[in-house]
Amino acid sequence: MLSDQPLVVFVATADPVRARAFYETILGLTLIQEAPYALVFDANGTRLRVAKVGAVTPATYPVLGWQVSDIVAQVNDLAGRGVGFERFPGITQDALGIWATDDGDRVAWFKDPDDNVLSVTELAP
Repeated sequence: MLSDQPLVVFVATADPVRARAFYETILGLTLIQEAPYALVFDANGTRLRVAKVGAVTPATYPVLGWQVSDIVAQVNDLAGRGVGFERFPGITQDALGIWATDDGDRVAWFKDPDDNVLSVTELAP
């Protein structure tokens, strides 16, 4: 079974130079390897493979997210690094772009240079 095996996550890029700058400099992930087919980052013990592809067809939903302990601080930090936060019709978001779920979790969405939707989530206490 895979339940006791480490997870590897994937996202795609058509512009590895911009993707590397974003994931390494803006998000602060450590680059482990730059291979002809992917950039490999350490995301707190989880391997993130940013696959180099000819063209990206981004999903309209989040493909990658982080659980954070203080979403306001995280959103402010990312915004200070030039990250813009997404707003979605029909979802009530605060001035920072944070949405509160019915169970109290709080979520904010942003995009990487290839328009992949990413998120940060603070779980309810």
